[in-house]
Amino acid sequence: MVKELDEKSETLPDHVGWRLWQASRAWHAEFAAAMRAAGHAWFTEARAGLLGYIPRGGTRQSALIERSATSKQAVQQLLDGLEAEGVLERLPDPRDGRGKLVRYTRKGLDALQDGDRIKLEIEHGYVARIGRERFDTLMDALRALDRGRSEASGEAGNLRDRPSEAK
Repeated sequence: MVKELDEKSETLPDHVGWRLWQASRAWHAEFAAAMRAAGHAWFTEARAGLLGYIPRGGTRQSALIERSATSKQAVQQLLDGLEAEGVLERLPDPRDGRGKLVRYTRKGLDALQDGDRIKLEIEHGYVARIGRERFDTLMDALRALDRGRSEASGEAGNLRDRPSEAK
């Protein structure tokens, strides 16, 4: 017997996960649109997801695959596109002849600078919408949630300890 979902019979819960997901999706969409408007036509949310795992000084491709928890093939495809756009370059790893280093080109570093500016613009928009005090409270709460997650999993650090600010 197939169970039917009758959405009219029950109101779905309004939970924090749903609100965080909606806010995150809206932020990512606004950021990607602003990056494209700033002249980075190559910028997509999928590419941004990978760039967020690449420190500004670069990383080994194998570490990127591991960090992103994405298949080797998917990472390879995204890197191919970013390399073709001139955002990243892959070089032989001098410590391991079989490995590759992934690092930003000048074009990629310029995009990261634009991204930093755009992130601040988005934050200023949030402050204008909800006020400085509520925004600061939101940031404090998000940091506390992240610290709690990090402590529970044995990780060190907080939101600022990300490998890259590309996202």
